[in-house]
Amino acid sequence: MHVLTTGLYLVSTPIGNARDITLRALDVLKDADELLAEDTRTLGKLLNIHGIARPSGTIRSYHDFSNPKRIDTILNSLEKGKSIALVSEAGTPLISDPGYKLVKSCISNAYPVISIPGPSAPIAALTVAGRDPDRFVYLGFLPQGNNARRKVLADFKYTPATLIIFESPNRLAKSLNDMIEVLGRKRNASICREVTKMFEEIKRGKLGELLEYYLDRKVKGEIVIVIERDKSEVSECDIAEILSEALMNKSLKDAVAEVSAMLNKSRKEIYSLALKLTAGEEK
Repeated sequence: MHVLTTGLYLVSTPIGNARDITLRALDVLKDADELLAEDTRTLGKLLNIHGIARPSGTIRSYHDFSNPKRIDTILNSLEKGKSIALVSEAGTPLISDPGYKLVKSCISNAYPVISIPGPSAPIAALTVAGRDPDRFVYLGFLPQGNNARRKVLADFKYTPATLIIFESPNRLAKSLNDMIEVLGRKRNASICREVTKMFEEIKRGKLGELLEYYLDRKVKGEIVIVIERDKSEVSECDIAEILSEALMNKSLKDAVAEVSAMLNKSRKEIYSLALKLTAGEEK
């Protein structure tokens, strides 16, 4: 047995195929003093597949609904020199999974936080989606309400980056419909379902085509939607509308910075338009 140094180890686990795990991750799962799991049953199955036997009482539950005092207990263990591994149900901890509060607490108390990298659904989907991978924005799960969902999509409509979104099977058609309403039915996208699993499916096409395909289908499994960045030219009228909205709740400086980054326009150009808008001048 290899003795690990004190710290919180963030262990990435397979998102589907149990063999998609690193040798280093297996070492940490075997040697850490304690394992924290979002779902102890799922972790138990993974350990069993890879022939890892853990001492009794060293696998504990940790998730977003855990008692806040649970973090204090974990910090006490670290203070005693323990090595603790945090494991999400699948993929990389903290990526739409529990752990951020714990990581922040460890950093605030000067305990080491160590990444054990590996599988990540957003990255796996991005690599097979066929969309520009050089710049991307991960949005996680969209809100459940239609208006809130459309608001988020509108905020990133002109972002010069590929958008990566998680979605549940029962909301896929509704989300695609909202994407069409906000982004346009001709925007290219890819639906990556059950990536690395037996029934993996990658559907590529325009949002309108994808909605037609999935509208009457019963969909199962984990879904990642990868949407092509906006490639249309934004009119000055559209820029003014976006800037006006930003100026409602932000300072001129912050609004200019946000809109110039969103639209990939020069700050000088956006600043000049902002001055006209705030002065009430006609364009």
